[in-house]
Amino acid sequence: MEDRLLSLLEGVLGVSKKTSGDNYAFYSPFVEHYKPKLEINIGLNSNGDNPWHCWVSDEKGKTIRSLFRKLKVSKDVWDEHNSIFSRKHRYSNNEASNGVNQAVQLPKEYIPLWKSSTSIIRNHALNYLSRRGVTPSEIIKYQIGYCEEGVYKHKVIVPSYDRYGKLNYFVGRNFYEGGFKHKNPDVSKDVIGFDMFVNWDLPIVICEGVFDAMAIRMNAIPLFGKSPQSELQKQIIGRGVSKVYIALDSDAFENALRFAETLMNEGIEVFVIELEDSDPSELGFESFYKLLKNTEPLTLRKLIEYKLVGL
Repeated sequence: MEDRLLSLLEGVLGVSKKTSGDNYAFYSPFVEHYKPKLEINIGLNSNGDNPWHCWVSDEKGKTIRSLFRKLKVSKDVWDEHNSIFSRKHRYSNNEASNGVNQAVQLPKEYIPLWKSSTSIIRNHALNYLSRRGVTPSEIIKYQIGYCEEGVYKHKVIVPSYDRYGKLNYFVGRNFYEGGFKHKNPDVSKDVIGFDMFVNWDLPIVICEGVFDAMAIRMNAIPLFGKSPQSELQKQIIGRGVSKVYIALDSDAFENALRFAETLMNEGIEVFVIELEDSDPSELGFESFYKLLKNTEPLTLRKLIEYKLVGL
């Protein structure tokens, strides 16, 4: 039963790291932090409590139910939760986000960057993208815009569209120094980043951010974070992808290994690219491609070696 609960939580929050006893740490949905700071006790005890606590935001509760209410999980998640805990819980639209079907809209202040303007702020946004290696053709391809006002003020906006051309997520990135670098919509990240550009018949490359995916160019899927989530796993396995390259930063290497092991168990050939202290957007296409070409398929022996080193 605890395995089912852990699997359910990882489907919502991404891969976890065992800390002690029945406690597991996840990347917190309440804050942006480079370490997993949401700790959950998954032990199925007689009093029915599963305390959880985000050590950065101080969000906390005594039950998984209270966590799921805050996250507004989908009906399928509630159904599995109720099955695990043998409870009848009336599902409410107020409690659920409907997952990937949740409405996502670009900020009303969004301005396309490919349209001419005399705005100085627009020039600053373009200069920022140029420094990140984003070309004018990529601005058009990915329909990148920016905001001069509103909650996304002084941020470039990078949309992601699903296979049908429907917006499924977007990223807001500050192009001035100071303040919060990122501001993303309050919706589920359990989507396929840049799905509209993915060819599932070819090897895919999994990376963290949108600028990484642009630098990689070749069938790259950004996670919008450090943890692969359930929809990506489902699509990779369901579509019969034969090769997967995982290019996550060093601080997410453990997540990469766990995801790699899951895919290997499905008979998929996996390559884990060791980025060390750089990311694909810093390396650029040519340097990253050399790394990719020199990466050997992950073997069970190598996987065990990686795990032992991490102990």
